[in-house]
Amino acid sequence: MTGLNVLQERGFIEAITNKNDLKQYLIGEEKAACYIGFDPTAPSLHVGNLVCIMALAHMQRSGHRAIALLGGGTGLIGDPSGKTEMRKVITQNKINENKKGIRKQLQRFIDFSDDSALLIDNADWLLGIKYIPFLRDIGRYFSINKMIKAESYKIRINSEEGLNFIEFNYMLLQAYDFMQLSNTYNCMLQMGGSDQWGNIVAGIDLIRRTQRKKAFGVTFPLITTSSGIKMGKTHKGAIWLDSKSTSSYDYYQFWINTDDADVEKFLALFTFLPMKEINAVKTFTGSELNQAKVILAFEATRIAHGHNEAEKAFKSSASVFGSPVVSKSFMPSSNIPRNNSILGLDESIPSLILNKKKLENGGINAVELFAQTDIFKSKSEVRRILSQGGGYINGKRVLDFNQIISTKNIRNGKILLRVGKKKYYKIIIKKIDKIK
Repeated sequence: MTGLNVLQERGFIEAITNKNDLKQYLIGEEKAACYIGFDPTAPSLHVGNLVCIMALAHMQRSGHRAIALLGGGTGLIGDPSGKTEMRKVITQNKINENKKGIRKQLQRFIDFSDDSALLIDNADWLLGIKYIPFLRDIGRYFSINKMIKAESYKIRINSEEGLNFIEFNYMLLQAYDFMQLSNTYNCMLQMGGSDQWGNIVAGIDLIRRTQRKKAFGVTFPLITTSSGIKMGKTHKGAIWLDSKSTSSYDYYQFWINTDDADVEKFLALFTFLPMKEINAVKTFTGSELNQAKVILAFEATRIAHGHNEAEKAFKSSASVFGSPVVSKSFMPSSNIPRNNSILGLDESIPSLILNKKKLENGGINAVELFAQTDIFKSKSEVRRILSQGGGYINGKRVLDFNQIISTKNIRNGKILLRVGKKKYYKIIIKKIDKIK
């Protein structure tokens, strides 16, 4: 089974060039190679990069050589694809700093310890290019008429800011990268997001013209949630892969809050669990679907941050919100802890019992709920803190201290209150007919 089959089965692929010939290349070449580029425009990659990273990892696991290309050269320019305005120009020192962080993140997903994967920097050949020879030897193969028809350029040309000459060169440089990797590593397949289609096709054409060889391209769809939101976008901003920017706990919480309709798709895209187990998710409801979300959160965190951090996040989340017990027979390929005693860590968080009847028949307002705790001395203090945005219910900021809290806010029999960043209080909801 080639990596292409794996990617198709798991829902990665949007478009392929010369599909039949690509299959022959992957089957026939002993070291058939593919690459994806990552420009170091920030110190960390984010969840939006995960489809590309996981695709490379699956290609390596399928026996192909996976090449992660760091854009130490192209990052100095900035890719206009998918952007309505020019990226901020980044200094060489900042690029170098960003590359270090991205290298560490990629090593969590891809094994660079042997010849089956390579981590290369295009600065090695781009920074030494001489302009006139480059125009003569490479630029002559590019048609301006074709370039401006590329979707990434059309969007920028029609934007208020327009497209500047620096960005206009980006397609040439990415195509040149593909040609270099083709020459040096016999890498004939470039993969990337759907916004990279024009750049990938330009590289295929350049290789055909300069080397008389057939190269290939694969693009991945823009991943959105079932509600139509771009993957990785939240009210807090981007979800970063670096634990310094997004903690392991917050990363875990991002995944566990996945919409029911997205669980099967995200397990296929963002974990290495076998599809036989993932396909069963479409039949899950209720507690089984909640167990699948816990496994998704654990496996995604384990891959990005390591097993120990994933286990800590799992335990912390279980102690705060509770967690369904994951049986040994449920998606058995997952390494998630399946010890029931892990769910008994609630004692570290102060709590009180609230009669469920108080949340029925109209509920109570946020001030009344927070005043039940011993965090505040008075209701006036509660109002002041909530009006300043310092109160949270189940991780969501209270925007109005008259907000009504009802049974809809109960999660696993609890409501979690937070004040500021570190003060937690757990409201345990029970149906009590008579309070003694």
